[in-house]
Amino acid sequence: MHFSVIARILGLLLMLFSITLLPPIVVAMIYGESTQQAFFLAFAITFSIGMLVWLPNSRSQADLRTRDGFLVTVLFWLTLGLIGALPLMLVDPLQLSVADAVFESISGLTTTGATVISGLDALPRSILYYRQQLQWLGGIGIVVIAVAIMPMLGLGGVQLYRTEAAGHVKDNKLTPRITQTAKALFLIYVVLTLACGFSYWFAGMSAFDAIGHSFSTVAIGGFSTHDASMGYFDSALINAICIFFMILAGMNFGLHFLAWNRKNPLAYLKDAETRLYLTMLLGGIFIVCGYLYFAEVYNLADSLSYGVFQLVSLMTTTGFATTDYSQWPSVLPYTMIFLSFFGACAGSTGGGIKIGRMMILGKQSLRAIQRLIHPNAVIPLKVGNRIVDSRVTDAIWAFFGVYMAVFYGIVLVLLALGLDYVTAWSATTASLNNLGPGLGDVAANYAGINDVAKWVLAGGMLLGRLEIFTLLVLFTPMFWRR
Repeated sequence: MHFSVIARILGLLLMLFSITLLPPIVVAMIYGESTQQAFFLAFAITFSIGMLVWLPNSRSQADLRTRDGFLVTVLFWLTLGLIGALPLMLVDPLQLSVADAVFESISGLTTTGATVISGLDALPRSILYYRQQLQWLGGIGIVVIAVAIMPMLGLGGVQLYRTEAAGHVKDNKLTPRITQTAKALFLIYVVLTLACGFSYWFAGMSAFDAIGHSFSTVAIGGFSTHDASMGYFDSALINAICIFFMILAGMNFGLHFLAWNRKNPLAYLKDAETRLYLTMLLGGIFIVCGYLYFAEVYNLADSLSYGVFQLVSLMTTTGFATTDYSQWPSVLPYTMIFLSFFGACAGSTGGGIKIGRMMILGKQSLRAIQRLIHPNAVIPLKVGNRIVDSRVTDAIWAFFGVYMAVFYGIVLVLLALGLDYVTAWSATTASLNNLGPGLGDVAANYAGINDVAKWVLAGGMLLGRLEIFTLLVLFTPMFWRR
């Protein structure tokens, strides 16, 4: 383990992250707010910590190994979650407790979207912008952004990128070099954000709201600049734009790259995971909208409007809302939150177990049934035209088993901390799947639960963002052996 090199990288990445604390200062100056001092102090503290970590190790030279990549990734996300809480604790209108500030920061960076803050409409714009920016940085993975510039700093980013992209079903190496891959993904991310932002603006949002909501839409984050979320705008056009970009952001960014590079939109329909993703969205929309209409919750137009938006928002793990869906007939909120376990596609900004993994688990289960009928048959497991290696299926089953074990472990801990079952189950689902909104006491926000539960859920958000194994591997004795 190259601890000095790890420290050097962490120091550099912290100094890089400190730069992201400067734009809120500009926003504060534009709107004449008094939050500049708090953000500048947070910038100075973050940059100084990064400098102090980097300086003693500035001459350390060594290539990152796989274990180093795991440790850097986990430490970086954990450190960012803590450092990102500084402005939220220092800004006067908020002055959140440590638990609340860290919860909000980690929720933003992991694109979970759970919040402990209310009264958003009355907050300074610089704070609102900062929350949205946290989600945008976390969406693409700030580590992937860093990989694009690491060669200029004399550092290799291959292991770091592979660790950040761990768990994707498809081949993550889209171009001959990892750095080029990172740049290509980042370019796609920026283009989608710009397209989303301009679309919101043309549809009637203010420039500030358009920028903020484009950040959280493409990141599949769910933070809003208003307490009523997307329902604040009461616009069918804005909702339609949001649905379109949530669906796009839920697709594999590698597939966006291939479709863009080959100038062939049909590449989406040729991908088995994307076809299943779109099919599940359509099926879910049919069920939710149909139930809302035939149960006479809304008329046909409102059933379609609310049903389509909420199904897409929750299944893609975005978490925006246009209405209080927790008051719908109970089968619908539970169904939509259950679909967040499937989440979006592998290689997207979404959370959950991922459609690709669930598809392989389903195919493997069907093959097991077929083998009961034909014990000696050789039945290859295919995704599209590719045969899936048995090591991949074994890894996915292991991931699924650990995921569910961790899930119910967190539920039991929350029950022990005094939360009721509906709140504990939905809060765990929302944190581990990086979804955000829950049911029960966390339907509106998470301010009402105790601080220990917030720390537990913040840990769940990190587990979900790092796809379980990246974090849990650090707790195995084998990881630390020479």
